Amino acid sequence: MGGQIKVEPLNVVFGARVSGVKLSSISDTDFEELYQAWLEYGLLICEAQFLSHCEQIEFARRFGELEFELAALSNVLEDGKLRCDDGSDDVMNILKGNMDWHHDSTYMPIQAKGAVFSAEIVPSEGGETGFADMRAAYSALDPKIQKKLMGLRAYHSLHYSQKKLGYASQSLKGKGINDDGDLDGYGFHDGPVSIRPLVKEHPETGCPNLIIGRHAYNVIGLSEKESSELLEYLKVFSCRPPRVYHHQWQPGDTVVWDNRRLMHQATPWPTDQARVMWHSRIAGDPETESALYD
Repeated sequence: MGGQIKVEPLNVVFGARVSGVKLSSISDTDFEELYQAWLEYGLLICEAQFLSHCEQIEFARRFGELEFELAALSNVLEDGKLRCDDGSDDVMNILKGNMDWHHDSTYMPIQAKGAVFSAEIVPSEGGETGFADMRAAYSALDPKIQKKLMGLRAYHSLHYSQKKLGYASQSLKGKGINDDGDLDGYGFHDGPVSIRPLVKEHPETGCPNLIIGRHAYNVIGLSEKESSELLEYLKVFSCRPPRVYHHQWQPGDTVVWDNRRLMHQATPWPTDQARVMWHSRIAGDPETESALYD
């Protein structure tokens, strides 16, 4: 790439570390190079950026309209105390649910395009974020399985995925991102359940990608048992080396991922330690990312 930007591919089949640029003051020319690298690699890791909230929002807007500007994925309350980790805290239940592999907003009317995610406070151990390349996963499948998947569709629901883990979502109805920036009930809507294909062509690269993850269930045309077995097989097959990367965060790190291509997951950390992350979600194009319905 030209200019001062340096892109170093990770030692997996996707992703790259980016250096030589300050995201808060990136030029239009450098951003275009960055965007093309994002499409090529799916995940960009930019260390020691230390973006302010306003800077993160403005940078995220360079990728398109935002589904939401900024939300805290955090176990720290406004008064500085830590959230209870005993199953009684709705936000902690969401954070734990996110430890299973997923795409963002497949349960919404429009699936997200991507996300900008940054670290403010990180624990002394654990708390990595994992990413899995669903383009590479589809390409690695046996052609007979690829053929079987074409035309299959599944339901996607956050109510379903949280209930499956034993976390009730009824108390979260009607809520969204609260005054503290918490994702407090976001996605627990009462509208129609989204339906999405198991294989979807990326609108900008033209490459086929698996769209599966924890929110997906009841593949249409299959029995409940067949559906569960297929979705579990695809997840296990997809989320193994060299198609996965787990990022160990340092304060100030910022990453950008392509949600149309990658799944991701949180990982456990000692919840008697603070972890504060900031998420800006890039909205999908309604022409290409809208859900199907019955």
